[in-house]
Amino acid sequence: MDHANKNETSLPIADPSMQIDPVCGMKVPTDSSRSSDFDGKRYVFCCDGCLQKFRDDPVGVLTKRSQKDSSSSSSCCSGNSSTKANDSPADPDAIYTCPMHLEIEQTGPGDCPICGMDLEPKFVMLADEADDKQYADMRRRFWVGAALSVPLLAIAMGPMVGLRAIDWMSQTKFGWLQLALATPVVFWCGWPLLVRGAKSFRTMNLNMFSLIAVGTLAAYLFSLVVVLIPGVIPTAFFENGVPPLYFEAAAVIITLVLLGQVLELRARQQTGGAIRELMQLAPDTAHRITDDGGEDISLDSIHKGDRLRVRPGEKIPVDGKVLSGSSSVDESMLTGEPMPVKKLEGDEVTGGTFNQTGALVMEAVGVGGDTVLNRIVQMVADAQRSRAPIQKLVDVVARYFVPAVIACSIFAFIGWAVFGPEPQLAHAFVAAVAVLIIACPCALGLATPMSVMVGVGRGAKEGVLIKNAEVLEVMEKVDTIVVDKTGTLTQGRPEVTGIETFEQWNEHDALTLSAAVETPSEHPLAQAIVRRAKADGLRVLEPSEFNSITGGGVRARVDNHDVLIGKADLLDDQGIEGVDAGREKARTHQAEGATVAFVAIDNALAAIFAITDPIKPSTPTALRTLHELGLKVVMLTGDAEPTAKAVATKLGIDEFHAGVSPEEKHDFVRNLKKAGKTVAMCGDGINDAPALAEANVGIAMGTGTGVAIESAGITLVGGDLRGVAAAANLSRKTMSNIRQNLFFAFIYNALGIPVAAGLLYPFFGVLLSPMIAAAAMSFSSVSVIANALRLRATKLT
Repeated sequence: MDHANKNETSLPIADPSMQIDPVCGMKVPTDSSRSSDFDGKRYVFCCDGCLQKFRDDPVGVLTKRSQKDSSSSSSCCSGNSSTKANDSPADPDAIYTCPMHLEIEQTGPGDCPICGMDLEPKFVMLADEADDKQYADMRRRFWVGAALSVPLLAIAMGPMVGLRAIDWMSQTKFGWLQLALATPVVFWCGWPLLVRGAKSFRTMNLNMFSLIAVGTLAAYLFSLVVVLIPGVIPTAFFENGVPPLYFEAAAVIITLVLLGQVLELRARQQTGGAIRELMQLAPDTAHRITDDGGEDISLDSIHKGDRLRVRPGEKIPVDGKVLSGSSSVDESMLTGEPMPVKKLEGDEVTGGTFNQTGALVMEAVGVGGDTVLNRIVQMVADAQRSRAPIQKLVDVVARYFVPAVIACSIFAFIGWAVFGPEPQLAHAFVAAVAVLIIACPCALGLATPMSVMVGVGRGAKEGVLIKNAEVLEVMEKVDTIVVDKTGTLTQGRPEVTGIETFEQWNEHDALTLSAAVETPSEHPLAQAIVRRAKADGLRVLEPSEFNSITGGGVRARVDNHDVLIGKADLLDDQGIEGVDAGREKARTHQAEGATVAFVAIDNALAAIFAITDPIKPSTPTALRTLHELGLKVVMLTGDAEPTAKAVATKLGIDEFHAGVSPEEKHDFVRNLKKAGKTVAMCGDGINDAPALAEANVGIAMGTGTGVAIESAGITLVGGDLRGVAAAANLSRKTMSNIRQNLFFAFIYNALGIPVAAGLLYPFFGVLLSPMIAAAAMSFSSVSVIANALRLRATKLT
């Protein structure tokens, strides 16, 4: 605790709105959501990585920081806001995790103690750099191994094609030459593989590297004994009167396994293509406006509240609000819509979108990890590392697989040694090593994660963000799609297309009072009334005693009038006069698909507003695709029956329910599940959040509210129903791909182990060489990887 108290004075900062991140030393807004309390003091952090490091060891972090110049910042584990992976060197203290065992986390790179796989950065900003280093190192080891293994193989195979070693060099020199070529391959090129194998036995988490280490070291050490002290080798091992050498088998096995590792790392880089494309959407620099004029700064120097200038033809650097200027902004990277959006003072802009025509001055609101773009990037990365439930089966199999293979190898050795032909021990040794090598479970381990990584990345390119692999697996089983109307089937920007007035009220006065009541509301229908009033040049008054009635309407006092706006049933419940006359007029508008809002002033019906929300152009096509996939589509809406029926009939929706409250949406989804249906709920509003959370799969429109998005397992960035069809297609194709991979892996081992043990020898006189077994093992991994990568080109809509 003394360290913490001592360190408090070492984090000075002049601006009270900013604090110093104690991990990396960067300036962070005081109101940052990334914070942690320790020893009575609140600390804020620039990113999740720094926050996690502090929580793991707060005293150590503060002590370390107190020994540094607190005014200088250091590289941070995820890069505060720069989305370029290579802008800064990798942080040696970054948190790394295993893509197949997410419970494994450690500081700095390494390998997984369970499966031996290379760890990767938990936070995506350094992933490319880390993968590049691993890939370069493994590729270098492979090429050195190949350069030494090829001549070694040629020398060793010479006698098999009639070139007896004794004819051109002595047997001793022949052995020493092979030893010289094989040793660097086994102990330098293959060192990472041997270390992982040794670690697997030390922790008893046996994996593919356990088998590789045992097989290659057995072949190498046996051959080493032959070269150094050949007299101790039993004659049962002799071939053609001399003890055999297996140096070439050990070297070639290592080289082929390295080839598999190179291909795997390369494939992992390719699966990150979607993330790299997203990260490249952000510009490198921004133009900050200061009291002295302006300066060009990197994105990691932008703070909340900074004023930034965006010129025509530039990308918006971070999320913010327009302070002045106007322009058309291409938001297709978010919405998928090619038409640019007009931005005026007060409008929100998103980092990574493209400013087309005008100049803007904006205020930075979301910076660093708080930008929409960075949240999307991290969501995709987290989903790619998540585990599908089907992986549990693989884990159970893998837990017993390696011990079973070792047992099979021992039985194969015993069987050949007892019942095999001469030389018995030589045949037994070859069979045992071949069993170990061919049965490496790398293909089994890669089957699910590779498909998930590629599938999630493919979805991200289509604007379909999957929260985790479990959602992807459940989505495949969905048979019923429940959709909201407003903002999901329709554009979500309704307009007032008709006004009917009653009693003494005229259109001007009714609209003025109604707009005042609706101004505080964010409901799309309320905003339509406000927009109509502004478009007609009316002055929008300030309401008092505002009261929102959930699922029903709003009430307030305006200019000494009591104004109530809502559905006809609400007005009936409140004892409003003249509602039946409004219903008669409303039916005509509702038959055309309009929603009708009833307005009561001073306890009598004053007007009705016909509000039409145009159907999205993409909706009919998306619904056809969903029907082609065999999915039932149900529409739930708070609109009146005639309006809902008109929309449902026009779009060919299977079933609809009108006048549904948020609670009733939730209950409807729950009842569907009780009836045995697997339900996906698609919505965009706060009122949809309970149903989204209750559904087997919640699908939120990215254009909707944060509450809806948080409640959902899938987010459609563009707010387009075509994304639902894409998600359904993606889940089916990804799960099919996983099953194909598991089939390849299981069948490969089911056939490979008996063949390696010598099943074909009684019939064809063929005993599988360990080198051929290694090639087959590598091919199995490559086939799984190649099959998973096919998802990148799959068509989703």
